[in-house]
Amino acid sequence: MSRLAPVVIDNGTGFTKMGFAGNNDPSFIQPTAIATRDGSGSTAGPAVPSKPTYLNAPSGSNVASKRGIEDLDFFIGDEAVANSKTYALNYPIRHGQIENWDHMERFWEQSIFKYLRCEPEDHYFLLTEPPLNPPENRENTAEIMFESFNVQGLYIAVQAVLALAASWTSSKVSEQTLTGTVIDSGDGVTHVIPVAEGYVIGSSIKSVPIAGRDLTSFVQNLLRERGENMIPAEDSLTVAQKIKEQYSYVCPDIVKEFKKYDQEGEKYFKKYEGVHSVTGKSYTVDVGFERFLAPEIFFNPEIASSDYLTPLPEVVDTVVQTSPIDVRRGLYKNIVLSGGSTMFENFAKRLQRDIKRIADNRIKRSEILSGGKMQSTPMEVNVISHKKQRYAVWFGGSLLASTGEFHSYCHTKAEYDEVGPSIARHNRVFGTLG
Repeated sequence: MSRLAPVVIDNGTGFTKMGFAGNNDPSFIQPTAIATRDGSGSTAGPAVPSKPTYLNAPSGSNVASKRGIEDLDFFIGDEAVANSKTYALNYPIRHGQIENWDHMERFWEQSIFKYLRCEPEDHYFLLTEPPLNPPENRENTAEIMFESFNVQGLYIAVQAVLALAASWTSSKVSEQTLTGTVIDSGDGVTHVIPVAEGYVIGSSIKSVPIAGRDLTSFVQNLLRERGENMIPAEDSLTVAQKIKEQYSYVCPDIVKEFKKYDQEGEKYFKKYEGVHSVTGKSYTVDVGFERFLAPEIFFNPEIASSDYLTPLPEVVDTVVQTSPIDVRRGLYKNIVLSGGSTMFENFAKRLQRDIKRIADNRIKRSEILSGGKMQSTPMEVNVISHKKQRYAVWFGGSLLASTGEFHSYCHTKAEYDEVGPSIARHNRVFGTLG
């Protein structure tokens, strides 16, 4: 009996990627946002939805009378953002962790029924989780998936391991290994995660409070300080985000880059053309130093904030140095990039150069301290960027869920009914308990 393709959903802080196993790209990429009618304190009774958005509601009024019509009146993703003026906009995930389970359940509901248009009872599901996800969160996820959606089977995969698998598509990868350091930088948070033979070394994980959203805010502030008055207030965040995505790149040396802009400005300055979201009038914005200053905050965080001062290359080096000594060479040799905020031009090149410099200096110091008696072999540092980098976690999930053994890794509905939510604490691939 042929099975239907498993569903792969990667819920990130900023965006959710969803689709079916075996595909190269997710079918839908939506902001992880939900817009709901806030019915609390309203005496006028629940608002009647302007259009039905709950596609799986049984006919008749029993569901509406049981749950309240406002429970069925919500939007997710781009529709949620578009309706944010009349609805309450919420982001159920913060810093990678699900914070509002009620909103998350409703988000999954529309993801499955309205966008993927599939019956969950007919599919196995692969969901992703951030590093150091509490076991209680895995239990809550299993409970919602099996109780509310009655899915056939469920596998919760660690994002870093999927990102490593996705990097196998790169020509720079000589062997398919699950040992490496994953730099996962999305919209809300950046994690540096060491993985040895598929096991996440939890004690060495570092979190960096710089990600896509911070870069966008930084560009927005730079434009404001420079007096770009043409940008309408309601569009300023969107404009900053587009400028960051379209024009930004990583430079090798910030001082030399400033000189280049001063000497040959016409060559490097760009013009962004925008359209006012309300009036429809077009306007232009000059784009200058923002081009290289935005991603520079990964390497020189002090230019954006005095709260956090450790450059990303130093964080990566610390992560590797605090990992077990026998896997360190493997962790330096396979540094894998994942997530939209690692997509800047020359990001991998600069990161590799800076990490190599730190590692080489350490070796040199130890040789000097030993009085020249100790000669170390040079450290191979390799930062891998690849075609699937932006959606690496989702693509890794698609690869895993399309293997023949995937169904045997999953927890099935029958097993869940027998054991309960605690079954989600156990991972069959690595035989570990959460």
